[in-house]
Amino acid sequence: MKITSLLVLKCTGVDGSDPLILANASDLNHFGYFQRSSVREFIVFVARTVAKRTPLGQRQSVQHEEYKVHAYNTNGLCAVGFMDDHYPIRSSFSLLTQVLEEYQKAFGESWRTVQADSTQPWPYLNDALTKFQACKYLLFIILASSRGEIDPAEADKLMKIQRELDETKIILHKTIDSVLARGEKLDSLVEKSSDLSAASQMFYKQAKKTNQCCTIL
Repeated sequence: MKITSLLVLKCTGVDGSDPLILANASDLNHFGYFQRSSVREFIVFVARTVAKRTPLGQRQSVQHEEYKVHAYNTNGLCAVGFMDDHYPIRSSFSLLTQVLEEYQKAFGESWRTVQADSTQPWPYLNDALTKFQACKYLLFIILASSRGEIDPAEADKLMKIQRELDETKIILHKTIDSVLARGEKLDSLVEKSSDLSAASQMFYKQAKKTNQCCTIL
């Protein structure tokens, strides 16, 4: 099981503008050195694309070959995670829910006035990317709490999230194209995106021709 990236975005969608990146953490070590720059750009591009099309209060997952892109938009604050196909969906959304809660604890409502992508590091997100690489960590927290090894409040919080997710509808899309509005084409969005360099756009076209999945799209 693998988490490639976690992001938090401002996603109000009031004027149709693209979401803004508030926090971003990625682990690209499983990609080739010369691919990482393009992959990093595509992560941002896909995160904006999916977050923009995730309605308030909705959880949705986009399947692409062996990857899933999960998004949870709560009141305009949206968490997006890039996981491999072996990472359980509900564990993914448990993590995203916790990320949003921790972000609001750290920054409150200040994100509402953000007007541009943030480059401010948020150590929690990097830590979460590392320790939640295996969803078994959720079980570890609960078991450790029962033995008095950690604060039981953390385990209780995760169990509450899991119970809420059991009662929540999660929309699964088979492709990223199914998330797009009628008339929208992924190729056109790639060409117009300011997130993607000319090299990354060429990388996308070449990968598409050879049916490679390394772009995470």
